[in-house]
Amino acid sequence: MYRSECTLFGLHRKILRRFRNALVNESAVLRMNDPNAKTEDESAVHAVPVTIYHNPACGTSRNVLALIRNAGVEPTVIEYLKNPPDKATLESLIQRMEIRPRDLLREKGTPYAELGLGADHWTDAQLIDQMLVHPVLINRPIVVTPRGVKLCRPSETVLDILAPPQKGPFAKED
Repeated sequence: MYRSECTLFGLHRKILRRFRNALVNESAVLRMNDPNAKTEDESAVHAVPVTIYHNPACGTSRNVLALIRNAGVEPTVIEYLKNPPDKATLESLIQRMEIRPRDLLREKGTPYAELGLGADHWTDAQLIDQMLVHPVLINRPIVVTPRGVKLCRPSETVLDILAPPQKGPFAKED
């Protein structure tokens, strides 16, 4: 009974958070259409420390970066294929996301199949070592904020950990 109540409570919190974000976005759109509404300076950038492990060739990663910037935040952008995280950083990110290394592995467009990484014999430490040797195996984008760390797929999941609301309407690229 306790476990199901916790799951239900967690789901309830997630639904409320998304509903709140939708209301905030709706409110922002209404303010933009109201000529008498007072708005904050559009050039102001929130001083919220946000880091994105980004691949500019990935549409989802570009959308997440655009959502962060649409909230008035200029993140630290780490192009992880050019500057991969070290072992301690990767382990910390995985631990803070509360996932297993296998959950962070990217299959599409990587040496995943060639290396046989789908096999059950790989340990978590071995999978992390493979991600360090082949950073393209690290799924993206990973976003770090004061509210948490998330693999942001789909891109809208970044809203769960992004404190400032969206400043205006946002259209995803296809």
